[in-house]
Amino acid sequence: MAGPVTPPLPLEAAQARLLGAVEPLAEEAVAAEQAVGRYLAGPLLASRTQPAHDLSAMDGYAMRGDDLDGPWTVIGESAAGHPFLGTLAPGQAIRISTGAMMPDGGGAVLLQENAARDGDTLSLNGEGPPRYRHIRRAGFDFRAGDALMAAGKRIGPAQLALALAAGHGALSVRRLPTLAILDSGDELAADPAICAPHQVPASNGAMLAAMCAPHSASVLRLGPVPDTMEAMLAALGKASDAEVIVTSGGASVGDHDLVRPALEQWGAEIDFWRVAVKPGKPLLVARKGPQWILGLPGNPVSSYVTAFLFLLPLLRRLGGAAELLPRPLTLPLGMTLPPVGDRTEFLRARVEDGALVAVHEQDSSALRALSAAEMLIMRPAGAAEAGLGEPALAYRLENGGIA
Repeated sequence: MAGPVTPPLPLEAAQARLLGAVEPLAEEAVAAEQAVGRYLAGPLLASRTQPAHDLSAMDGYAMRGDDLDGPWTVIGESAAGHPFLGTLAPGQAIRISTGAMMPDGGGAVLLQENAARDGDTLSLNGEGPPRYRHIRRAGFDFRAGDALMAAGKRIGPAQLALALAAGHGALSVRRLPTLAILDSGDELAADPAICAPHQVPASNGAMLAAMCAPHSASVLRLGPVPDTMEAMLAALGKASDAEVIVTSGGASVGDHDLVRPALEQWGAEIDFWRVAVKPGKPLLVARKGPQWILGLPGNPVSSYVTAFLFLLPLLRRLGGAAELLPRPLTLPLGMTLPPVGDRTEFLRARVEDGALVAVHEQDSSALRALSAAEMLIMRPAGAAEAGLGEPALAYRLENGGIA
């Protein structure tokens, strides 16, 4: 039996309670190119120096750093991947390409456009002497042993290139969690093209799967699940191997809201239920052994907002991310906002002329308004009216609020 109803948890307390109880999944070594989208299990140190030798940053001619007046005799060439193996003496120069190794004794580069060459004789064309700045010095990017990335850094295309350049063909990363998504409700139509007047197309499961795919090893979709205890228990059984289970709908207190009693009958322990946010108050967090279960509200905007604030941070924590919560930005308001009640409020908004403007429709079922939004304005519980031009905190919806 469910215990007495407790007051909703404040947002920050609920996030801290959930994330503070979660441990990252095990680490494993994978080929560097297979690590994209995953998080480093430990700091990454450079295994080599980049560049390993002084290189020319421009096409032109290399000569000694104490021999800048010319003329010079061209005695060879250094191309990328094909270095000149001799040593320059005073009065000597070599042809050099961008990215090619500087020769022993070389200390300056004369740009091609500033050079006049007649056979093997090289001189200035009057535009200026050779320059030291056209040399990429050994180790200017990094040196062997340098700390390049911290534990918890997500590997993207640029981080992959850095890891490879640093000499790492394999990386130690955290496993990403497996995920099962159950959307429930007799009113849900599985086929959006065949939807009776008393139904709505089932869209939450697909929306949540799309949000979570970059942070999950796999996503299992189950549903729509009918509003019966038998159907809910059967669906939970099919999700028993997933490390995270997410339900959408049925988490409130209506006669047909079966998520909480089904989870308790299934053997899950409810950690907390209800959070003081708008939209999204009937959020439920439970656990069964190593599995984490989040029960999200059925209204699509509520489901989206609670997934943004709780589900994505949970997946990041399991995956070993250093940065869990979305990053707030401070922008001026392009409109006046009314006072806030006793729940932290999130308003769908756009940025217009550098200012935050809430979309007109804020109903928790309004998908058209959600799809038009690019930001979530966060209004603290109990906040007074905010006027035009006042600063406000907001989260960018793209990339889960983390750049």
